[in-house]
Amino acid sequence: MGSVDHCLAGVTVGSGHNINKTAGLNIISSMPNLQHTQNKIVIGDDGYVLEDVPHLSDYIPNLPTYPNPLQDNPSYSVVKQYFVNVDDAVAQKIVVHKNSPRGKHFRRAGPRQKVYFEPDDVYACIVTCGGLCPGLNTVTREIVCGLYHMYGVSRVVGIDGGYRGFYSKNTIPLTPKVVNDIHKRGGTILGTSRGGHVTKKIVDSIQDRGMNQVYIIGGDGTQRGAAVIFEEIRRRGLNVAVAGIPKTIDNDIPVIDKSFGFDSAVEEAQRAISAAHVEATSFENGIGVVKLMGRDSGFIAMYATLASRDVDCCLIPESPFYLEGHGGLFEYIERRLKENGHMVIVIAEGAGQGLVSESLKSTDPSGNKLLPDVGLWISERIKG
Repeated sequence: MGSVDHCLAGVTVGSGHNINKTAGLNIISSMPNLQHTQNKIVIGDDGYVLEDVPHLSDYIPNLPTYPNPLQDNPSYSVVKQYFVNVDDAVAQKIVVHKNSPRGKHFRRAGPRQKVYFEPDDVYACIVTCGGLCPGLNTVTREIVCGLYHMYGVSRVVGIDGGYRGFYSKNTIPLTPKVVNDIHKRGGTILGTSRGGHVTKKIVDSIQDRGMNQVYIIGGDGTQRGAAVIFEEIRRRGLNVAVAGIPKTIDNDIPVIDKSFGFDSAVEEAQRAISAAHVEATSFENGIGVVKLMGRDSGFIAMYATLASRDVDCCLIPESPFYLEGHGGLFEYIERRLKENGHMVIVIAEGAGQGLVSESLKSTDPSGNKLLPDVGLWISERIKG
């Protein structure tokens, strides 16, 4: 999961203890559409650009540092070069030409040799916001166990019910015993909600309770909220680390290999595709349409299609398509039905939105645009 010292994973603002890798999140990356109010840009030689993240030391001078407790942990101290160098960065583009500038880089996450909190002084909280995603409980469990077993932190609580839980509900004590089996359950034991972001009330609660590490698990809207919370914390000059952990089942975060929940989504999609294939083959000229998640990227649809081998057509947001005329979807459907007598179409929820006549203007409480049901739309167009 990276480190809170220079970012836990994904959008991370603030600083604090290091938490080691978990849930496949080991590279810093900005969530789509999230903009910090003050970006930290470092320019180097040969076109090197580092998009850095905010840090406690940016606004609190002369912060003391402490040796990382991992150096005395028998499970880690024997490993050479376990700590991440402070100058380590990850390039945005992997494929380059010999004369290309070095380009944009991101700060690499991972444990540093120095941390900014003593274990006994840490009071950490964890909150989950927005929609559900496979792995939420696993991430919560790993944060708690990592803080306890790797860093000696004993005060960790959960915020009940999303952002509004900061100011409307009691906290939930979290220990390794409490979270021991939660990774086997669905949903989130902390509860979640959309909206409810009242910055002043949230930061007042953090300040009044004496919390100094805040772990925020959520998607675009949640991370926008995390950035606003950090800005208020910085304005007040509080010694509080805010770490944003990106939650997206769509795997649509640049630079990182995979977001948590993605593998489970692809696996579950196989069941739907298999059922659609069985029904399609049972009828003359049967067509099975499976709509999968993927607002702006089609990773779930694409990976599920590649794994299934029963899919005849995969439609994703990244590849525009048209319905009628030469090379259109209808022509392809007609050809496949003549060849096989049936077909299966997989479509990501964000595909073909430009073709849907009635586009919705409204948004959900998290600020995400509500999309028309493209699965229902394309089914009606095929039948018509």
